[in-house]
Amino acid sequence: MTLELRGVSKQVEGQTHIHPTDLVLENGTMNVLLGPTSSGKTSLMRLMAGLDVPTRGQVLWQGEDVTGQRVQDRKVAMVYQQFINYPSMSVYDNIASPMKLMGVDRAELDRRVRETADLMQLTPMLERKPLELSGGQQQRCALARALVKNAGLVLLDEPLANLDYKLREELRAEIPKIFEASGAIFVYATTEPEEALLLGGQTATLWEGRVTQFGQTPDVYRRPVDATTARVFSDPPMNFLRISKTGAKIMFGDGQSTGATGALVDLPDGRYTAGFRPNHLEIAQHSPDAMAFDTTLTVTELTGSETFVHLDHHGERWVGLVHGLHDLTIGAGLTVWLDPRHVYIFAENGSLVAPAAYALAA
Repeated sequence: MTLELRGVSKQVEGQTHIHPTDLVLENGTMNVLLGPTSSGKTSLMRLMAGLDVPTRGQVLWQGEDVTGQRVQDRKVAMVYQQFINYPSMSVYDNIASPMKLMGVDRAELDRRVRETADLMQLTPMLERKPLELSGGQQQRCALARALVKNAGLVLLDEPLANLDYKLREELRAEIPKIFEASGAIFVYATTEPEEALLLGGQTATLWEGRVTQFGQTPDVYRRPVDATTARVFSDPPMNFLRISKTGAKIMFGDGQSTGATGALVDLPDGRYTAGFRPNHLEIAQHSPDAMAFDTTLTVTELTGSETFVHLDHHGERWVGLVHGLHDLTIGAGLTVWLDPRHVYIFAENGSLVAPAAYALAA
C-alpha cells in the first residue's frame, strides 16, 4: 500500500493553504507532520483523507487515482485533538461501531474491542457513557474507535494533546508498536519536535503551507536542509546570528572568532548565518573552545528541572535552555557560552551550508 501526493495544492478564496506538494508514504510507516499552528498540517491531512479536494494535483492510493473519491469510500480512520464520540452509546459500543458497519462477526468484534480497550486503559469503563468519562478518557475512546477499524490509512491530528502527561508518554511509546503490527500508513500531526523524535519514523516539516523537508526523523533533525526547517524542528526555535568567514577564521558577533575546521575549511569567504539550538547555550564555560557572548536577560521560565533564559543579544532575541534552577536577575547582563561544534552554517538565502559537527558525528 502507498499513499502518493503528486503536485497537490489547495487554494481557498484566492489564498494558498497548501503549496504544490509531492509525498510518497509507504505501508507500515509512521509519518509525522511537524509544524506550528496554521502551518498546513490539518489541511494536508484533509486532502489525504478525501475530506477536501485539491485545487491541483492528484492523490493516489495503491496506484489508483482517488482524488475525487469520497472519504466514505476510502479505508481511512481519523482522530482529532477534539474528541468525537457518540454520547448515547457505551464506550464498548463506541469502539465497536465502525466494525458493526463493516459487518465484522460478533466474536472477532468482541476480541478487537477488548484488546484495544485494554491498550487504551479503558477496560473498567466499557459500560459507561462518554459523558461519564474524563476528557482524557473520552479521547482514548475516540482513538480506540479509530484503531479497531484496521484502516489502511490512519490520520491522527494532535490526538494526545488533551491527555495527561503520564498517559501521553505511554501512548507515544505504544503508537509506533500499533502501526508496526497493523501494516497501515500512520500520519501523525504535531506541533512538538520532541513528540516527532519520540515517535520516530519519517517527518515532514511544514511552514506556511509548504513541506520544507521529508525524511527519516533523526536525519531531518540533525541535517535540516534550511534555516526554516531548523527553526521548525527545535523547541524553542533555533537561535540565529550573522557571521562571516575570512580566511581560516569564522567571525561572530561581539568580535568572537573560531578557527574554521572540518567542512568549514573549504567554505568560501563571505557572510553567513549561524544557527544553534537553545539547549546548546550555556551559562558557564564547559568547553575550552566555547565562545562567550554578552547578552541581557529579559525573562526566565522555570520548568522544575530546567530553566529557560530569554536573552537580548544586540537586538536579537535568543532563548537558552539550561539544566537546573538558577537565581538570575531580570534586566542584568548575562554571559552565555556556545561550543562551535554545535553551530550550523546557513547561506544568506537560508539553505544549509554545513551541519553542526556534533550532528555529523551522531
